[in-house]
Amino acid sequence: MMNILSYINNDIVPISPNLTVNMVCETFDGHTFTHMPVVEDGYLLGNISEDDIKGCDEEKLVKDYQYALDAFFVRKDTNWIDVLEAFAQNNANIMPVIDDDNVYVGYYELIDIVGLFKETPFLNEPGGILIIEKGSQDYSFSEISQIVESDNGKLLGAFISEIRDEVTQITLKVGNIGLNTVMQTFRRYNYNVVSGNDDDIYLEDLKERSNYLKKFLNI
Repeated sequence: MMNILSYINNDIVPISPNLTVNMVCETFDGHTFTHMPVVEDGYLLGNISEDDIKGCDEEKLVKDYQYALDAFFVRKDTNWIDVLEAFAQNNANIMPVIDDDNVYVGYYELIDIVGLFKETPFLNEPGGILIIEKGSQDYSFSEISQIVESDNGKLLGAFISEIRDEVTQITLKVGNIGLNTVMQTFRRYNYNVVSGNDDDIYLEDLKERSNYLKKFLNI
């Protein structure tokens, strides 16, 4: 399991609920964050978004708009892929971290967590990207892995890249072999092969093929 605790950041002082809206706007102007954590007595109250704060009365305090805070965070023991998912779900590029006692300990930046993903075998190891889809009730990752390995392939990574109309799309990275054989096997198991690209696949190619990862990179 990848340890991401060293990426917890405290460079930005969290927002106090007693600050004026104008002061918070000035803080946003000096950074590129989508949100800022609001902390009182060491506890996270929520996150104020740049879009929301700029529509507020500049003379009022943050606590006057506490109802507008976005309630998202991760814990210190949250694994990196769940942290990445939390970024995507909340359209944020900053993610507060709290401990087991719900005390605020810092924040992750999206660019750091995406950088971790770039270091995984999914992107680093040579192989081919294969995108397949099947009914949401009809596929299983154990079957997918078995299909790849039955053709002497090596499954370097897999994630769900889209779900629509009861159909799930899965993006795979396959090493050791060319994709033609494994593509034919997937078709025999009634998977629809959306696309397959042989040889080495790097980040820019993955960005073009995966709306899921694009969401992380383009926030």
